[in-house]
Amino acid sequence: MNKLILADSQAIFRAGTAKVLAMDDDMRIIAQCTDVDRMLHAIQTFPGAMVIFAASLKPDMAVVRAALDTAGSRGIVIAENGDSPITFIQQGCRGVVFRNVTGPSLLECVRKVAAGAVWTPPQVSLPESPEEDLVGTRVRDRLTPKEMRIVALIVQGCKNREIATRLKTTEQVIKNYLRSIYDKTGVSDRLELALFTIHHRVLAQAAAEAGNRLDQEDEPQTAQAAY
Repeated sequence: MNKLILADSQAIFRAGTAKVLAMDDDMRIIAQCTDVDRMLHAIQTFPGAMVIFAASLKPDMAVVRAALDTAGSRGIVIAENGDSPITFIQQGCRGVVFRNVTGPSLLECVRKVAAGAVWTPPQVSLPESPEEDLVGTRVRDRLTPKEMRIVALIVQGCKNREIATRLKTTEQVIKNYLRSIYDKTGVSDRLELALFTIHHRVLAQAAAEAGNRLDQEDEPQTAQAAY
């Protein structure tokens, strides 16, 4: 049985990763962490585990490597777009995946690392330009601005009630929008929607921009309320 520790601040991504890894009977998730301190504590508490952690947590890689070595554990990093896999390997990680990793590739990475190998993603794991992501581009163009804002909030892990509050509408209206979004993206639930968005860079960028615009619109109201 391979013991796994997941460390990532994105709850949706952690849930998706856990769901994929649960497909393998030889893997058991023993801890999920939202920050570096909790991850380091889990590494110390559960020696001999494989630690899948996000580069976005900005850990001190020297500290992480020392903790892994002391615990007899192996690290797999979830890299962000533009990160160099080789850099993480040189820093002591045994595997590297990008956030757009497919379920089968993630499982392959974990199995190879568990077997003592080093695993890096293929060079074609990310499209070179948004124009090459035809699926993401097509879905982006089909979604309305309001639907894109809902997608952005789903990726952030917001529930329907929170989304309704942010968009000044009702939960039923949000449910109606979600049905339309599911039809346009071909997914069946909010978890699949979040993972679909993350896996398509052009769609993820559009969602991030929509989320930023929403945050900017909220700022004046927040400032006024504080005053």
